[in-house]
Amino acid sequence: MVIFPMLGAIMLISKLVMEAIPNVHLLGALTMTYTIVYRKKALIPIYIYVLLNGLYAGFNMWWVPYLYIWTLLWGVTMLLPRNMNARTACMVYPVVCALHGLLYGTLYAPAQAVMFGLDLRGMIAWIIAGLPFDAIHAAGNFAVGFLIEPLSRLITRLEKRSAT
Repeated sequence: MVIFPMLGAIMLISKLVMEAIPNVHLLGALTMTYTIVYRKKALIPIYIYVLLNGLYAGFNMWWVPYLYIWTLLWGVTMLLPRNMNARTACMVYPVVCALHGLLYGTLYAPAQAVMFGLDLRGMIAWIIAGLPFDAIHAAGNFAVGFLIEPLSRLITRLEKRSAT
């Protein structure tokens, strides 16, 4: 009962600590790690993070895409094979995490288009303008993506230990 709120709080704290480096954070890696370990239940800490982030920074238009952006990464992670060997996982997880960072602006764009009344051309222009930031996001996600496999292994081991 305590673990999921704590994991959601870790997501928020990690984001706040790393805000000095724009578009570089642990959120994608933590989302994937929690999903690998907790599967469907990973939505609990993910949405606790989303709620905490809204409470901390204010519920505004920027927050609306958070309702689905992290769920998409959760869904893609759920589709990955569960019995991936460690060597393969160490290659696949950073790539998936990086792709989420690269597509972040594109995933964010539909909500922005609706909220700001952009047509398709305006939305595409918004996406193109954000590509440099998405490239940085992808590079950061790729780097921290190498933490996913060892973190998920560690949390799994700790979960097994606490169950006994």
